[in-house]
Amino acid sequence: MNHEILVLYYSRSGHTAQLARLIARGIEEVPGMRARLRQVPPVAPVTEVAQPPEPEDGAPYAIKQDLLDCAGLAMGSPTRFGNMAAPLKHFLDSTGAEWASGALVGKPAALFTSTSTMHGGQESTLLSMALPLLHHGMLLLGVPYTEPALTATQSGGTPYGASHLAGAKGDNPISEHERELARALGRRLADTARRLADTP
Repeated sequence: MNHEILVLYYSRSGHTAQLARLIARGIEEVPGMRARLRQVPPVAPVTEVAQPPEPEDGAPYAIKQDLLDCAGLAMGSPTRFGNMAAPLKHFLDSTGAEWASGALVGKPAALFTSTSTMHGGQESTLLSMALPLLHHGMLLLGVPYTEPALTATQSGGTPYGASHLAGAKGDNPISEHERELARALGRRLADTARRLADTP
C-alpha cells in the first residue's frame, strides 16, 4: 500500500499554506499514513522571468508524478472571485495524460481554501476545485456534521472542505474551530485512503 497523501496547494499570503500544514498533521495522526506537501508555482499573463526550479520558501513545487505516487489528494487554494486561483487551475489543466490513463480514478480527495471575507466565496471555491477532480474519477470527501466544530464555528469551516477566514487585512489567526476541522479532514482523508487500500 502507498502510505502517502499528497497535500497540494497554492498560497499567496500564507493562509492556505497554514491550512495545508494542519491537514498534513491530521493525515499523520492516522497510524502508518504520511503527508507529502507540495505547492504549485505562480503564473502570470506574460512571463518575463522564469520561476526558480525550487521555491524560496515553503514546500517544493509539485510535479505530475506526485499525483501518481500518492494514495489520496488534499487540494487547496485561496479564492479568486469565488473560484480557485489561476496557478492551481493551470496545474490541473496540464493533467490531461493522467485523466486519459485514469491514474486518479478511485483515489479519495478533499479540499480547502481561505478567503478574506466571510462571504467571499469559500464554498464556491471549494466546489470549483471539486469539478476537475470529479472528471478525474476521484472520490470526494467533505467534513461531516458529526464534527462538533462544524456547527460551532464562527469563522471558516464548511461541509465542502476546510476553510479559513483570513480577514480583510489578512491578519486573522486560524481559529481553534478551523484548526479542528482541518485536522479532522486530514484524518478522514487518510483513514479513507487506508481503508480503500486494504479492501481486496
